[in-house]
Amino acid sequence: MKRRTFLKGIAAAGGAGVITGLYTWQVEPFWLEFTQHPMPVRNLPEELVGKTLMQISDTHVGTRFPRSYLVESFQKAQAMNPDFVVYTGDFVNYEDKSQFDQLSEVYDHAVHGKLGTLGILGNHDYGKDWREDQVADRVTDIVTGKGIQILRNQQATVRGLNIVGLDDYWATNFKPESVLSGLDPNLPHVVLCHNPDVTDLPVWNGYRGWILSGHTHGGQCKPPFLRAPLLPVNNKRYDQGRKDLEDGRTLYINRALGHLIQVRFNVRPEITVFTLERG
Repeated sequence: MKRRTFLKGIAAAGGAGVITGLYTWQVEPFWLEFTQHPMPVRNLPEELVGKTLMQISDTHVGTRFPRSYLVESFQKAQAMNPDFVVYTGDFVNYEDKSQFDQLSEVYDHAVHGKLGTLGILGNHDYGKDWREDQVADRVTDIVTGKGIQILRNQQATVRGLNIVGLDDYWATNFKPESVLSGLDPNLPHVVLCHNPDVTDLPVWNGYRGWILSGHTHGGQCKPPFLRAPLLPVNNKRYDQGRKDLEDGRTLYINRALGHLIQVRFNVRPEITVFTLERG
């Protein structure tokens, strides 16, 4: 190979690397995708057929990326006029008390469902080492004040749909049996559970239905046609999207709206919109 040809090749490769780096840092982390999926729910009342349930997860309000992106994303979601909205944890990326004011500022623009708006906490909502109960309580108070009902091992029936919320697996208040052992089998249920690893635990008491999770961010960076190399779960099958658990349960893992580090490749941020069906 001639020296000039070799240098041109090196320059082209370097240029491609710069472009890819800029894309993963400045483009894809803010390239929001609204994904649409049917959600068949057993025992669903006829009046809820065709209604929409929007899942927003892992906003990670903090200092790691511009909060204006979250506000703009909320505004786009509001334009879809969802019937139900559920938030599946990690409202903040807690570093210090300044996140409380930032959370309040962002969630002044929170997306609300016409029929109901509920959520659960994630591990980051429990502060450092997921052990600061006072942080979780303050996060709960703030988002409750913004019109989001937080379920901490609790259930709430909203317009005929029973929403079950589990507290975070890694944190201090993980008590799934306290709510899963008492579900009425005649009601239509949807379970919110931040960490999808919980689906492998023997706590479900025969539950059959949907489980909505987040936590993984889809790995944030994923080589084409391969699994994401970095996932904060034990079961590496739980990366993103719909998973048939083959026992009557269906898991959906949202890819997250926010991120801990402002880098994404082949894993766009996501807001999920489900259309309710009788199942």
